[in-house]
Parts: sequence; structure tokens; C-alpha cells
Amino acid sequence: MRPAFSVIFLTTLIGAGQGLFLALYAIEIGARLGIVESMPVPRFFAIGALTAAALSGLGLVASFFHLGHPERAWRAAAKWRTSWLSREVIVLPVFIGGVLAYAAAHGFGWMASPSIGFLTLIACIALFVCTGMIYACLKFLQEWASPLTLVNFFLLGAASGTTLAAALAAWLAPVATGLYARSAIALTLVALAGRVASLARNARLRPRSSLQTAIGIKHPRIVQKAQGFMGGSFNTREFFHGASKEKLRAIKWGFLLLTFPVPLLLLLAGLGSGVRAAYGLAFCMQYAGLLAERWYFFAQANHPQNLYYQAIS
Repeated sequence: MRPAFSVIFLTTLIGAGQGLFLALYAIEIGARLGIVESMPVPRFFAIGALTAAALSGLGLVASFFHLGHPERAWRAAAKWRTSWLSREVIVLPVFIGGVLAYAAAHGFGWMASPSIGFLTLIACIALFVCTGMIYACLKFLQEWASPLTLVNFFLLGAASGTTLAAALAAWLAPVATGLYARSAIALTLVALAGRVASLARNARLRPRSSLQTAIGIKHPRIVQKAQGFMGGSFNTREFFHGASKEKLRAIKWGFLLLTFPVPLLLLLAGLGSGVRAAYGLAFCMQYAGLLAERWYFFAQANHPQNLYYQAIS
């Protein structure tokens, strides 16, 4: 598939925003239940929630660049009964609204912040499910049609959001920095395991169809010599990424390095040295890796129509 940068930014930005909200709400509930020793200052929760809403809002804006007619964007929600995309379109603004209300609750000292957070938590989880299922429900794309797609969307979002929470806490709530940094390390390691599992699974996949079944000819040797028409088409533009095997290999190892080992080392460095900038750099490196990871996620999906369009000339 051809990766669309609008969708790449959409999924990575809202994932980080969701992960950040989960990190904020988790420490609040942990403090109220006595699991966490001390509650960070309300200012930290307010600024953190506003940051989560800003990331999700930027993701929503990025999604408009994927539309041929942005003025008709409202129609994307019309098929909510059957379309995971329509459900995502509905749930995303609900989540952003909930996060803004959560920020206001802490900013103005409302007692209802746990209740608002719980309702937003439901929207957050629903959004993870909707975003992941947009791709996991496509059975004809074997690389996506797996529970690992949904799991990795959740784990990568939670890991990046918690890393960002550690960066914010380093400046606004030092009491929570260590907890967030250790949680980010754990989540990043679990996310690494999930992403490696999906790469190993996809490497073992074999096409269910063949060139013979694609065109209905049973001859054992079929070779496409030309595209068959003068110019390109939607099929050849949207379902071919156009990257060489060398580029794909470089991006794969690049995202594995930037998303996992580099942030882990920076988080450990921050814990060991107390340098606050290390946490911010860890998030920046991890987010850059997530952009490459999501590009690879889309490019790796091999559309069955590519059995027919094997050569473009």
C-alpha cells in the first residue's frame, strides 16, 4: 500500500495523546487509592491534558488532508453502524472533548475530575479499538488482519504517551518523573515484543491467491510485460508504495532503533543523571521512530490487486 502521511500523522498523534491521557489518569487514580505515594500538582494534570488534547486535535486536522473533498467530511460519520472509520470519526471528537473537560476539572479544582476521567477513559479505549479495527478488519490484507494490529496500536500509543508524561513531569511534577520513566521503559519493552511478533508473523505470510487465479489463466508461466494502458490509474497509484527492498529494509531497522532502544537508553540516562532534557529527547526520538514505523506498517501491506499489476511500464 502507498503510505499517506496524513494518516501517518493522524494515527501517531492521537496515539500519543491517548497514551498521555492514560498516564495522567492512571497516576491520579493510583494516588487517590493510595497506590502512588503523592499526587502531582493540579497544574501538571491541566497542562498534560491540554497537551493530549492538542496532539489529538492536530491528528484530526491532519486527517482532513486525506480527504478529496474536506467540505464533505461530515459524511464520514454516516455509516457508523458498519464502518470502523465512521466510528473513529465520532469517537475522536468525543475523546478530545473529554480530555478538555478533564483539563478544566483540574485547572478549576472541580471535584468531578475522577468521574470525567473515567468517561474519557471509555472514549480513549473505544478510540484505540476503532483506529486499530479500521485495518485489522480488512481480511484481504493479511499483514493487517491480525489481533496484533490492535494490540500494537495500543501499546505504541501508551508507550509514547507515557514517555511524554515523563518529559512533562520532569519540568512540572518531579515527584512523578521516576514512576513515569520506569513505566515508559516497561511499556516500550512490551511494545517492542508486540511489534517484533507482528514482523515475524508477516514474514511467514504467503499470498492466498496467485497470478493465475488473479487473471483466470492456469498456465504455469505468466509474466506481465507492460501495464496495459497508456497512463497510471488509481490502482497503480494507491496500492504501490514504489520503494525498493533496500529502502524498506532501512526504514524497518530505522524504526526499530528509534522507537525502542534509543528512547530506552535516554530514559535510563534521565533516571541515572537527573537531566530533564533526556526525557524530552526520548519522546522526540520515539515519535520520529513511530512515524517511520507507521510508514512501514502501511507499506508492508500487500494488496491482492498487486498480483495483477506486477509491472508498471
